[in-house]
Amino acid sequence: MIDAHAHFEFYKKDAPRIIEECRGELRAVVDSITEYRKAHVWKSWGLLKPYFGFVFPTLGYHPNEARRGNWEKVKRVGEFILEHGDEIVAVGEIGLDYHYAENERQRENQRGIFRHFLELAIELKLPVVIHAREAEREAFELVQRAGVRAYFHSFAGSVELAREIIENGHVVGINTGVVFIPEVQAVARAIEVDHLLVETDSPYMSPVRGQRNVPCNVKVAVEWIARLQGIEFDEAEEVTEKNAVEFFGLEVGR
Repeated sequence: MIDAHAHFEFYKKDAPRIIEECRGELRAVVDSITEYRKAHVWKSWGLLKPYFGFVFPTLGYHPNEARRGNWEKVKRVGEFILEHGDEIVAVGEIGLDYHYAENERQRENQRGIFRHFLELAIELKLPVVIHAREAEREAFELVQRAGVRAYFHSFAGSVELAREIIENGHVVGINTGVVFIPEVQAVARAIEVDHLLVETDSPYMSPVRGQRNVPCNVKVAVEWIARLQGIEFDEAEEVTEKNAVEFFGLEVGR
């Protein structure tokens, strides 16, 4: 199995232990190293670099940070991404989050910074990892205008939009919140497994409320896809793993 979206850096001192525990159960974890509050990409990069090869990094700028409109920080993060462009498998997570944007100015900050990093992905010829909350349609339209291939991680939008997303060559992420989020269940049931990736968004979205999530729990998302679509676990595991390898261009061993 491959966890297509996690944040080992948020475990801080526990990160090395959790990474080693995951090695025994997973082939790889895609870690979305994202600028957010005090989680600076350059610090997270240094923490995780010893584990690259099992951990595959992306680099991005979270929309909840983007709402602040700090273009000096945007420039610094952009330069860091360009510096490591040949070491990452995607740009992201980037996107729009209107749940926390308090006003139109903050939303416009998100839009401008989102477009900036979409252009950076085009320059690097890399796909993007999209965070979209209460702004799924607008994020999709901006991706389409940019002409980049996208992974809509932790997708909780409508089934209709999910179908439009995959019809345009993108992929959708089903996270471990599928256990209790009806919108995620609906997408996991309706969208063919050929277009799905599985993820934990660890340490968030735990399938057990009150517990910290870990990448090994990604098997829960696989189990739910298999159950909802009436297929065997092994098929769901094999196809979602293949999808992650192909989308990110991962070089993983057995």
